[in-house]
Amino acid sequence: MKNNNVYLEHINITVEDIDKSITFFKTAFPEFRVRVDNGEGKDRWVHLGNDNTYIAIQQNGKTLKRTKDYSRSGINHLGFVVADVKELANRLLKAGYERSYPFSKEKFRSRDYFIDNEGYEYEFVQYFSDNIGERNFNDSID
Repeated sequence: MKNNNVYLEHINITVEDIDKSITFFKTAFPEFRVRVDNGEGKDRWVHLGNDNTYIAIQQNGKTLKRTKDYSRSGINHLGFVVADVKELANRLLKAGYERSYPFSKEKFRSRDYFIDNEGYEYEFVQYFSDNIGERNFNDSID
C-alpha cells in the first residue's frame, strides 16, 4: 500500500508509573483506550490510543530526572493537534496537572503546554486555519 501522507503512528516512552501515565493521557484524550496491555510488573507495557495513533508506554521502575532545558540534546516536547485546546486544558488543570508554559492564543492557533507525572512536556495546539503558512505564524492576540 503506497501512501504519501506521513504521520506519527506512535511514540514510545518509558515511565516509572504506567498507571499514572495512562491517567494523564486519558485525561487529555478521553477517547483513547488501552489497545494492548501485557500484564503487570516491572516490564509492563501498554499501547494507549485510537485506531490511528497510540502511545507505547513502558514501565521500568526507575525515575530519570528530566529538566526543561532546551539547550541539552534530547526530545524537548511532543505536540498534539487537538479540536479544542481550552477544553483539554481545563480537564488537565481540574485533574491537578500543571502548565509548563503560559497559554498562548494567536491569530491562527492556540497552544498550551503541560508536564505529566514523569516530567515529560506536551504541547497541545488548536489551529484556526488550514493554511500551513498561517498556522505557524506567531501573531499573538493576547
